[in-house]
Amino acid sequence: AGFYQNIPDTMRRIPFRGNAHGVFDNLIPAPSARYSRVGRADFNLEYAPDTRPGTLDAFREALTGWIELSTYLPPQEAAYFVERLIVFFSSCDARRFGEWEHTTWWKFVAADRFSEEYRRVLVNSVTRFLLAARAKESGARTIGQLWEASLYNQMGRGSNGPFDRILNGPTNEAWIDPWVAHLRRLGVRFRLGCDVKRLHLRSGRIASAEVATRRGRHSVEADWYVCAVPVEKARRLWTKEILAADRRLGRLDRLVTRWQNGLQFYLREETEISHGHVLYEDSPWALSSISQAQFWGGPKRFASRYGNGVVKECLSVDISDFSEPGILYHRPARSLPPRQIARECWAQMKASLNDTGHEELRDELLVSWTIDPGLLFNAGSRGIKRNEDPLLISTVGAWSNRPTAATAVPNLFLAADYVRVSIDTATMEGANHAARLATNAILRAAGSHADHARSYDLYKPPEWEPFRAADAELYARGRPNSFDPGPPPFG
Repeated sequence: AGFYQNIPDTMRRIPFRGNAHGVFDNLIPAPSARYSRVGRADFNLEYAPDTRPGTLDAFREALTGWIELSTYLPPQEAAYFVERLIVFFSSCDARRFGEWEHTTWWKFVAADRFSEEYRRVLVNSVTRFLLAARAKESGARTIGQLWEASLYNQMGRGSNGPFDRILNGPTNEAWIDPWVAHLRRLGVRFRLGCDVKRLHLRSGRIASAEVATRRGRHSVEADWYVCAVPVEKARRLWTKEILAADRRLGRLDRLVTRWQNGLQFYLREETEISHGHVLYEDSPWALSSISQAQFWGGPKRFASRYGNGVVKECLSVDISDFSEPGILYHRPARSLPPRQIARECWAQMKASLNDTGHEELRDELLVSWTIDPGLLFNAGSRGIKRNEDPLLISTVGAWSNRPTAATAVPNLFLAADYVRVSIDTATMEGANHAARLATNAILRAAGSHADHARSYDLYKPPEWEPFRAADAELYARGRPNSFDPGPPPFG
């Protein structure tokens, strides 16, 4: 996303031949997004930087008009949603953490008072498609600040570039491999095929990490230990002794994960579905997709460099809801074998894209497909056994269960997206921010005078600061936000 700050800074410092700004220059804009519907006209959203509007009234009018034009919502529903955004944008930090952190997004925007279209397009889109979460469990603080950052990024404010950007090649080629090579040149040693099983505590400090390899188990000793694995992996490492030393780490068990995994369809021809991401708004599995060839040099380059000469397109698809029954087998994704998951995804996309009579997806285009290797399947047709790559979601009140980068164990530090960082969602941006905080915590613990890593918080529009200051006084007196109209008088 264009509002990321920390990960773009890192990308600019990773050398890439021919690029003035390192691998960051491998990001290219995805200028639009398509919201595909079943039985309705699709909506194409064009991302164009716009520094307007500068006043509250202009902001209200512009945003309300945009929502009315781009949805089928009645004017009063669009207007109420915008008023709720204004309430959030003008809320002080104390209210955001004290009130909205403990309020669901569903309740905050009064989802049960309005139409199904209101819930589907405005309430659920961000939570369901991007975060694999439900509006009834997601915190209003988290979702509200994503709306804030996204809207201002689309206005060209507080951004590192266009709202949506795609790498101009496979992730390893355009980003990860150059990063690994750069780190090795700096002296970093990577040991692959190692599985950390346990951290051993002695005299109040981590003394060693027990690591399993093909040759058996052995101990790794170091001065400082940084745990940079996902939350579901990290909480397996905490022994009773570690939890006794830092009881906050036990709260990681309260953090919630959901599934968001995908698959790739390889096609004979380039698709022209969208010049960016597609959200299949009516798909039971909350599907989204992107056509890669257009960003990787076109179908000819794709066929010669990445395909087998026949494949000219990779249609990459995310599944964000593994629990809802599909339209082909009428079963949720988690209960199906790989082939049926692929066929179900294909059918759901066709239902959205081919509903106007023009076949945008044709069966004869499909050459093959692959599914996320993080999904481990049972034998036969009994569905998914385990997901190795779940996604952290920010439920109501989750902030109190998120740790800081520095723990009470003086040589143990955390660098992952579940750490308390400003973006508060499962992203590389959050993990990168946490790593910077962990780095600085190590420097402080070591008594080092080296320059600290600079870290970046989400952009806060300065024009809202007077309103936020006034709201701080209201919140301290136990009064509601001055823009808060309360429950809608209609619906």
